[in-house]
Amino acid sequence: MAAFNYIGRDATGAKVIGSIDGANATAVAEQLSDLNIIPVSIEENKSGRPSTDLASKDIREIFGFDRIKLDDLIIFCRQMYALMRSGVPILRAVNGMSESTTSVRLSKALKDIANQLESGFPLSTAFHQHKKLFPPLFVSLIHVGENTGQLDQSFAKLASYFEREQETRKRIKTAIRYPTFVLIAIVMAMVILNIFVIPTFANMFARLGSDLPWATKLLISSSEFFLNYWPQMIVACIVFFFGIKHYVRTKKGRYWWDRLKTKLPIVGSIIERSILSRFSHSFAIVLRAGVPMTNGLSLVADAVDNSYMRGKILAMRGSIESGESLLRSAVSSTLFTPLVLQMIAVGEETGRVDELLEEVGDYYEREVDYELGMLTARIEPIMIIIVASMVLILALGIFTPMWDMMSAFQGNR
Repeated sequence: MAAFNYIGRDATGAKVIGSIDGANATAVAEQLSDLNIIPVSIEENKSGRPSTDLASKDIREIFGFDRIKLDDLIIFCRQMYALMRSGVPILRAVNGMSESTTSVRLSKALKDIANQLESGFPLSTAFHQHKKLFPPLFVSLIHVGENTGQLDQSFAKLASYFEREQETRKRIKTAIRYPTFVLIAIVMAMVILNIFVIPTFANMFARLGSDLPWATKLLISSSEFFLNYWPQMIVACIVFFFGIKHYVRTKKGRYWWDRLKTKLPIVGSIIERSILSRFSHSFAIVLRAGVPMTNGLSLVADAVDNSYMRGKILAMRGSIESGESLLRSAVSSTLFTPLVLQMIAVGEETGRVDELLEEVGDYYEREVDYELGMLTARIEPIMIIIVASMVLILALGIFTPMWDMMSAFQGNR
């Protein structure tokens, strides 16, 4: 990624000057178009940007320990809303927030944004220079707030959006906590059995010299494999983990992983409905803010953070640009249920698309709440079956030979 200096015009015709990262000039022009900026000139910055220098980064930032949390963004948006509402100048508000925030990375970003504001850049352009921290939806709503004179309302909408996102994440984490603990306990039990328990019984059964049942042979073989090849197993797990992680970072791998998440049994439908809820609420926000529908779909496609769903949403945008209605494009995307499609149809007929999309988002949130409430009840039987199978094999493998030994001993007497 190279740095490009650009000069352009915003929606009001005002001159905009700034710097932005991109693969090439065409990619930079597309980013500027998403910000409703018409580029006049785009030139590569040969000197590079000092902010990307490794030596200038904080050690926690280098190792990823200072990621910006949703809590920090929520507090930032809420406080900016209060400051804008009170009439505090933007520059003073940003400088104050850079000193009060507890996130080192956010503080550095806000100081840089304040410097850009002092140089005459618009607030949305300054935020866009830190796109890893502030998503496209964030920048777009700030840009709309600047042009409409309702910057405080933009921050209020963003705070509500991030709060809803945080609540959804907390519900999902709460629902999967029990299954995660059970899986960890199963793995720990398998390690302890293979290292300490089964080898002791294996030595005893070896002295017996009789034919062992299949369950005992299975346990002994598993223990021997674990003891003999544990270094290779650890290496294989590490290679597999980092291999998958590297593959997911590629465009094709990301698409495969994002699509797989929505197709997983039990949890796939929850993930898909959670994404659709995020899409509906985000789309309602940008439409209510006055962003055109096609531009709004482009912004929302990036906000859903799922490349598979992003492709579906961009396909909807293509259909609308070809002259199709929102309803027809939604039907062709195969993303929505008939009930939701009826709500979208009513929204188009009455001119209240943003309100109906808000209702659609609430509907999907209720669906996610219900599915999360049922998640534990669905996973519990599976966990019980897994644990019961382990106990059964362990019991058959250990106690069956012992019963044979006792029977043989009593027969000799």
